[in-house]
Parts: sequence; structure tokens; C-alpha cells
Amino acid sequence: MDRTRDKRLERVRFLGTGTSQGVPVIGCDCEVCQSPSPKNARLRSSLLVSSSGANVVIDTGPDFRQQMLEARVKRLDAVVYTHEHKDHLAGMDDIRPFNYLQQRTMPLHASERVQQALKRDFHYAFDPNKHGGVPQVELVEVRDGDPFEIDGVRWTPLAVMHGQLAIHGYLMDDLAYITDANHLPEATLEAIKGVDTLVLNALRPAAHYSHFSLPEALEVAKQVGARQTWFTHISHLMGLHMEVNAELPAGVTLAYDGLELERRNDGWYELAPTLATRKVRS
Repeated sequence: MDRTRDKRLERVRFLGTGTSQGVPVIGCDCEVCQSPSPKNARLRSSLLVSSSGANVVIDTGPDFRQQMLEARVKRLDAVVYTHEHKDHLAGMDDIRPFNYLQQRTMPLHASERVQQALKRDFHYAFDPNKHGGVPQVELVEVRDGDPFEIDGVRWTPLAVMHGQLAIHGYLMDDLAYITDANHLPEATLEAIKGVDTLVLNALRPAAHYSHFSLPEALEVAKQVGARQTWFTHISHLMGLHMEVNAELPAGVTLAYDGLELERRNDGWYELAPTLATRKVRS
């Protein structure tokens, strides 16, 4: 499949790679929650994608404000939503500083059902008689398989099942992002086969009713055949980051908060915290 466009993504940052409770979990004394390694600390799942002219965030969970501060984001051009659960929606109010800095409304790309949830949860932002100091937003409807563009980058919504809930993943040229899934329809699998980079949820080793387990995620990764797969939406039940990674097959790796990928001519590179780069394992 030809995924070349005039504009392409240039950088990706994992703002959060955790589940709805995050890691550490409140009150938990397991070795993961008590680990001093920052790679075992996970905020709620979200992704920042950047092109030459725009920054876009996928999902604004409860940690959105903290994530923007940690990533030092001073410009945000749009938000794209996967679904309406609170761990993906709850931080929308914190787009207000971007309204102020940029002096414009924020486009929120969301399905009709997610739009209804936004209007319910943040009713004050949609009140015809709203006062100052509320989020200034513009709702843009997302439909299955109906591509849209942000800064010339093509976004294709992917139909994904999260238990009994139909939600969205996204294909952005050669990168696919899917979280909170336990089933991918054939059309979605076909759309992402052979993609360069796959980001996919993997909750824990044991089965779950609405999320891929680690064995299930590995099977999906095998079917897709991406050059590199990163697992996200990871529970403390998965185990220690370093130990799990050591057991994964080549080309499959657990993502972590703050992980950045940069596009080069021959593919995506992981940016180390020192700003040195190393080739993503193929």
C-alpha cells in the first residue's frame, strides 16, 4: 500500500503508556509499583505526534496537564480522540492555556459518541451562554474509514473493538496507533498490514475481557508484520519493564513514558534522553 504523502509525521512522543489506574497503582505494594525505575512508572495512555507545522495529541486523559508540562509543549494544534472513557477524556479542560497562548479555538476530532460525552462532561464549554475561562473548542466528527488531514498529514480512523464498545485507532502514513482493543476487524488488519511502526495495547499476561493480553498482542503483531511494534496501555500486572522486554521477540518492545521516535530517511529512530540516537531494532 502506498502511504506516501506530501507531509509526513516527523516525531512521536509517548506521553503515557499506562492503564486507567496508571502505574504505580494507589495502595499497591507489588514490585512494579515500588520500582525506582522510571520505565515502570506509567501515566495514562496518550501520544503526541508532530509534523513540520503541527503538534497533535491523541487523547487527553487525567494526566494531560502533567504530560504537557513534562514534554514542554508550548503549541498544540488539534486533539484526536480514540473513545470516551475517562482515562482518555478527563483532561480536556486543560487545553485552555493553549487557547490563551494561540488565541484560537482547539479542534477536537472525535466520533459522534465521544462528542456527546464531551458535551456531557464539559457542558460549560458548550453552553450558549458560557462565560470566559472555559475551553474554546470546535468539534470535528470522526467516522470509520473516513480520512481527514491535519497539517497535510493524512489520518485514517480504524475500527477497533474494546469489549462491546466500538472505538477508533488511527493510521498516520506509516504509523498505526491502537489502544484499548481486544479485537481488530479484518478491514482494520488489512489496512495496517506491513506498516512500518505499530503501537498496540498489551495489558497483562493474563486474558482480559476488553484488552489484548500479552500473548494476544504478540499474535496481532505477527499478523500485522510491522518492522517495529511498541506495546502500550500496560498494567502493573505485566511485570518489570526490563524483564518483560528481555523475553519479547525481535522487533517487539514495551514502550515507556517519554519515549520519543524520530523519522529518518531509512525509518524511525528512538531518541535517547541524551539526544543521542540509536536505530529501532528491526
